[in-house]
Amino acid sequence: MKTSTEAEFRAFMVSRWPRMLRTAHLLTGHHQDAEDLVQAALAKAYVKWERVRRTDDPDAYVWRIMINTNADRLRRMKVREWLTTRFPEPAAPDRNEAFAERSALLDALARLPAKQRAVVVLRYLEDRSESEVARLLGTGVGTVRSHTARALKKLREQVVTSEVVTSEAATSEAATSEAATPGADRATRGGQRP
Repeated sequence: MKTSTEAEFRAFMVSRWPRMLRTAHLLTGHHQDAEDLVQAALAKAYVKWERVRRTDDPDAYVWRIMINTNADRLRRMKVREWLTTRFPEPAAPDRNEAFAERSALLDALARLPAKQRAVVVLRYLEDRSESEVARLLGTGVGTVRSHTARALKKLREQVVTSEVVTSEAATSEAATSEAATPGADRATRGGQRP
């Protein structure tokens, strides 16, 4: 290619690069793929530059090269890659924790007196109003409120007690595992080995 023709192509490339890159990014969805696409399209245009510059609209010609190159790229891809910042599927929730919470809730409800349990179930699990609960239980709204307050207090106490028990169990388990580890006590006495 002649020096003047090469300088003309270079000027064309420099002036069109930002717009081509923006279009390529919209076509590919990724900045790196967009740069590769623009470079490939401009390389093809460079080889055919004599023909490109003689057309009525060199921009349209080069954009068509870029679009066709992208179509070829997609056809060649057997496995599509999608660069994302997140995993393709959300992490599955830990069913064991949900089961343990449900089991603890059922145990706590079972420890409540029958009227208090009924009030909690109807008010919070079935989402009924105080007046509906009072009508269903054949009591007054004030009685429903007092049963609710007493039941919630007992449930809170049970939750706190179970958290303390769980915390104490974890602490004793850690202490047991340290004691079971040979040499653990020596490490605390200066790290002397026999």
